[in-house]
Amino acid sequence: QLQLVESGGGLVQPGGSLRLSCAASRVTLEYYAIGWFRQAPGKEREGVSCISNSGGITKYSDSVNGRFTISRDNAKNTVYLQMNSLKPEDTAVYYCAADRRRPGYCSLQNGNYNYWGQGTQVTVSS
Repeated sequence: QLQLVESGGGLVQPGGSLRLSCAASRVTLEYYAIGWFRQAPGKEREGVSCISNSGGITKYSDSVNGRFTISRDNAKNTVYLQMNSLKPEDTAVYYCAADRRRPGYCSLQNGNYNYWGQGTQVTVSS
């Protein structure tokens, strides 16, 4: 059973940076597309970024495009989300999710993932 663990969240000032990590234990991530999602209080969960199993396909939501970068290191069994120029509206719980049903593809839609981590809080505030 794939288990995902997010880390790297915290409190940061507007304009600052954080790097989130999504790691797996016992199962290799190299066959899985990985998505990053976030959910702010009172809002629905939204897709932020995703990367295909090979890393050849990456996608970003309009709200983070140009500020966030997704990458993967299959040797470390970890996927990263580098977040720069953070804004207060980026405040949310961030989740990573995995799916291996569509090689060479990734999606920003919740329903396309069947494994989820517990989430890590990101707070952007002065």
